[in-house]
This record gives sequence, structure tokens and C-alpha cells, in this order.
Amino acid sequence: MSEGPSFVKLAALVAEPSRAQMLMVLMGGQALTATELADAAGVGRAAASAHLARLQSAGLLQALQQGRHRYFRLAGESVASMIEQLVGLAARAEATPLVTGPRDAALRQSRMCYDHLAGERAVALLDRLLARRALRYDGPALVLGEAGAPVFHAVGIDVAPLSGARRPLCLSCLDWSVRREHLAGALGAALLHLAFTQRWARRLEGSRTVVFSAAGDAAWAAIGT
Repeated sequence: MSEGPSFVKLAALVAEPSRAQMLMVLMGGQALTATELADAAGVGRAAASAHLARLQSAGLLQALQQGRHRYFRLAGESVASMIEQLVGLAARAEATPLVTGPRDAALRQSRMCYDHLAGERAVALLDRLLARRALRYDGPALVLGEAGAPVFHAVGIDVAPLSGARRPLCLSCLDWSVRREHLAGALGAALLHLAFTQRWARRLEGSRTVVFSAAGDAAWAAIGT
């Protein structure tokens, strides 16, 4: 079967610890330099360049040139979704319960997943939007529901231009910590952008954790109610 060798090569590529750490750092949605990724992975510059070249060749990373600097980011939402699901499978396969501290609890509550929100807050939001019929499932696909445009318009998001974009409007992404789906796609990205621009939430420096203020938490919880 032709699928076997390709799958094995991709799995081996992602499984290497230094490359896996680079991918996890890029799950925050930022574009980073080779030097920054080398430091994050704890490897030398030459080794980092070799790892990044392999990841880019496999279609997992995109390289962006800005003047003299070259930045790397995940190649798209499908790559982020794959990594999120692999993390979930790894957590499920742990032989012993994972003991976590307060920071891990905050990460489970809300975190960056590429350019949208993941965690308990994100899963709860999708539940509300489905209950309100702002979104619905058409078979396995997540699509805009009959109440969708008014619900999103109420928080300042115009669905029309998002629907006309090349990127899918709605996608479901399996949340590794909750083991249920959260909202990705153009709408998921627009909602997280809204939370940041309205200062409902901020991202902790050096972490994927997203922290909401009390007012921001209330505003986020009101979406879809």
C-alpha cells in the first residue's frame, strides 16, 4: 500500500523530540526565527536548520522572509489540528495519571491552538453555539446554522466576508484536554481576535495559555446565550 511508507515517514519526522518541541512552540500561532526555535528545542543553530528544512520539505512548515530575517510558522490549520490530536492520543496513552500544577490547569482552561482558542472555554462556546443553532453539524461537517449570522453580528463579527474567503468558515477541532471538539476555521480565529482586541483576554508570554479577565470571561460566556 502506498499510504504506509508516507505515514511512517511523517510519523518519524514528527516524533523526533527536537522537531516535536519546535512544532509545539509554533502551536501558539506565532512565526519564529530559526534561532528562536533552536533555543526552544535546546539544539544548536545548524541542527535547528536541518530540522526546519525537513519539516518544511514535508509540508508542515511555511517559511516567511522579512528583510534579512526568515521566520517559520505552521503550514496551516490542518497541521495544527494533527498536532492537537496527537497530543490528545499521547495523553490518553499515559500509563499513570498526570499530576499537573496550576499552570497546567490554566492551559487546559484556555490556550492557543494555532490561531483559535482551545480548552474548556472553547468547548463550552461551541456547545452554546450549537444549542443556539448558530452552528450545526451537517453530517461530520460543522456549518453555519440559521441563527448564525445574527449571533455573530451581535458581537461585531460579519460572517459574509469570512464565508467568501478561501479558508473554511467553520471547522471542528478535537480538543486534546477535554476530548471534545472546539471551534476552528475562520470563525474560530475571528472570535479569538475579538477577545484580544477587546482586551477580554491576553496570552501569557512564553506560553500558549490565554488568560481572561473577569469582565472578559463574562463577555466570552455571553456569546451564543
